[in-house]
Amino acid sequence: MASLTVRTQGPARAPDVWEAYADPMRWPEWAPHIRRVVAIGRLRPGLTGQVFSVLPVPVSFEVIDVDAKRRRWSWKVAMGPVHLRFDHGVEPRALGASTWLTMHGPLALLLMYAPIARLALRRLVHTRAPASLPDAQRR
Repeated sequence: MASLTVRTQGPARAPDVWEAYADPMRWPEWAPHIRRVVAIGRLRPGLTGQVFSVLPVPVSFEVIDVDAKRRRWSWKVAMGPVHLRFDHGVEPRALGASTWLTMHGPLALLLMYAPIARLALRRLVHTRAPASLPDAQRR
């Protein structure tokens, strides 16, 4: 099993970036390859669901770890016999946030997915808090 990390930064505030991660229903907002997510609730260890993407079959997932204070989380996905693990993190910066993703799985698959992941992360660090959130909740 290989590992590959992609990183990016942008103007969005770290709490806003984390919120876009923490609510799986928001993943299609910033991940252009994700069409919809079926899951109940926010990120938490044991959360399971399916991601419907550009692939012809849904991808099953399970969240295995969440550290909201450090803005880190991990999940594993299964596509038939192929299993991958993704570790995510968000860090505040002076002018926005940075985010990273470390992928674990077959190297050829990681290399093919890396440009898609980088695009999604770029969009993520340009995300904004939903307009319906009061300013106090955006902090």
